[in-house]
Amino acid sequence: MGSNVGADVPGRRYLKPGRFTTRVLNPLISWLVRRGANLGGAAILEVVGRRSGEPRRTPVNPFPLGGERYLVAPRGETEWVRNIRASGAAALSRGRHREAITVAEVSDANKLPIIRAYLKAVGVGAFFEGLSAKSSDDEVRAVVAGFPVFRIARAS
Repeated sequence: MGSNVGADVPGRRYLKPGRFTTRVLNPLISWLVRRGANLGGAAILEVVGRRSGEPRRTPVNPFPLGGERYLVAPRGETEWVRNIRASGAAALSRGRHREAITVAEVSDANKLPIIRAYLKAVGVGAFFEGLSAKSSDDEVRAVVAGFPVFRIARAS
């Protein structure tokens, strides 16, 4: 398990990626997506670093649901989550297509249907610590604060 960041905020969590993920998996996925590969809808999120002011890029999986798109952070309070909260704007790209976006964080009270659909779409993963598509609403509701969710909108 990773470290818990934001321990002063109940339910906030962060699962730090291992060396394989940071040194091999994410760079490989990023390389493929930058060349236009559609890996389950993966895109490169580019957001300005909240301290450095420099662009930061990471692979993400924008999740469509009910005519909207969302970014779900299964690892919790990641750097991209903290950066996008600070800026409110970013870009998503795959291959030569780049889309400027704005985001609005979804309140914990409204996350249940999004997280439930995400669990059904992606199956069970190590990041969800015992949750599955068959988990009860109460089980999912008990942990939604640990999974930041953002509604994506095209920047005007």
